[in-house]
Amino acid sequence: MKPPLSYPLLIAGLTLLVGLLAFLSMIVGPATAGTFELFDMMAHGRADTAWMIMREVRLPRTALAMLVGMTLGMAGAALQGFLRNPLADPGVIGVSPAASLGAVLALYTGLSAQLPLALPLMGILGALLCALLLQGLARRGGVLTLVLAGVAVSSLCAALMSLALNLSPNPYAAAEIMFWLMGSVTDRSIDHLVLAGPLMALGWLLLAASARSLDALSLGEEAAAGLGVNLSRTRTLVITGTAISVGAGTAVTGGIGFIGLVVPHLLRPLVGHTPSRLLLASALGGGALLLAADILVRVVMLGPELKLGVLTALVGAPFFLWLIFRARTELES
Repeated sequence: MKPPLSYPLLIAGLTLLVGLLAFLSMIVGPATAGTFELFDMMAHGRADTAWMIMREVRLPRTALAMLVGMTLGMAGAALQGFLRNPLADPGVIGVSPAASLGAVLALYTGLSAQLPLALPLMGILGALLCALLLQGLARRGGVLTLVLAGVAVSSLCAALMSLALNLSPNPYAAAEIMFWLMGSVTDRSIDHLVLAGPLMALGWLLLAASARSLDALSLGEEAAAGLGVNLSRTRTLVITGTAISVGAGTAVTGGIGFIGLVVPHLLRPLVGHTPSRLLLASALGGGALLLAADILVRVVMLGPELKLGVLTALVGAPFFLWLIFRARTELES
């Protein structure tokens, strides 16, 4: 199917949009100084202070919002292509809950207070263990086995996180866990970016390596196998790539949902429903959407800053319900 919009033009437009939003993210926000305050500092000989705010506060926040959004968008597109299910997202195979559980355990045990990077490291470890478990459970099964295993892992991780909250030694620890689970890129440092960035990039490479196989899978598993596609290798690439990239992102930002569900749906018609083309487009679209959401939580004053994961859920949940309603309407017609 020929895309209704030139693919290079679409990618160029999305790249330009990401660049524009990244620039706005660097200069917008209440963190010590807003937009006009930053320019006022530069105009009155306090450029060092302004650049320090942008380098130490805004840069990690902007970069993480962009990279995590790209990760969620690309992983969502890959999973929807592999599972051939338009309602799939990174949470469906349990990666995000497993990463969240690892981070919650770091908070619950006090490791995060002793070693600042223990929280993201435990989150990444949780995601990798989830990937190994899923590979073992789904090795002899098909797509249905993988989905059921993901549901089981997600339920178990959710139960264990609830148990940690229930048994939390003090209300301050419980509050810290709850705030982290809401998802945010506030107060993140360059260390978080250095830790998670390379792992997210590695995950992107693995997902990109599955692109041609995803195109063949759109014809069905039997047709793809007839075209020489190694389904086991494709499953490994998609699961491992999703686990590494989404796990690393979730480990430093907390739970941010629905980006991987919403973005591929919005962009799929623009790439002619071609899975391989949707990967890059969804990565850029996810980065743009999360950057826009992070800018919005900074400029909308509702007392305490609205958590990023809360905003994406408020937008994504109605969209998810609309997708279900539309699918049901199409089936009835």
